[in-house]
Amino acid sequence: MSMTVDIDVTALIEYVHAHGLKFYPAMMWVVSKAINQREEFKYGWDKEGNLIHWDYISPYYADFHKEDEQFVKLVTEYSDDLFKFHASFLADRERYKDLRAFDLTEHSENTFDVSCLPWVKYRNFDIHVFDEGKYLVPVVTWGKYETENGKTVLPLSMNIHHAVADGWHLSRFFLDVQKIINTLKD
Repeated sequence: MSMTVDIDVTALIEYVHAHGLKFYPAMMWVVSKAINQREEFKYGWDKEGNLIHWDYISPYYADFHKEDEQFVKLVTEYSDDLFKFHASFLADRERYKDLRAFDLTEHSENTFDVSCLPWVKYRNFDIHVFDEGKYLVPVVTWGKYETENGKTVLPLSMNIHHAVADGWHLSRFFLDVQKIINTLKD
């Protein structure tokens, strides 16, 4: 199942500009923090096919290369500290700058998918993972943010298997994201 909600990112944009951060990794951290504070989003399968509940999950994200219009999928280990996560993200991006597609084959299993479509503001986004219905972790995507009535909003989508979450859990995710953004402090 999936849901898309417009999130007010005005405070996040102001915060990243005030602290010299980049929006993409900062938003990824917000999403990661929201996911990691809820137990229902941290289920998956170990290498032997056993159901597992991870202590934390890290973002497995798309990084776009403008020069050749290709992506690479990378993982940055989750940290509860925005500045530590941001620095790790930038270091990972630099370390793997020559990789493309799914070349990063060695990474931890405790990940969730996240990506961004900053070129278009959308109303709904739905992705289907074709894996015999066993993909339990969230798939999170957001689009282009735009200013409307003095607020900057972006469409944020989460797709998740109904076996681990329902509409109530999805709703809490979006409320958590907004609360994290609204409570950023110096």
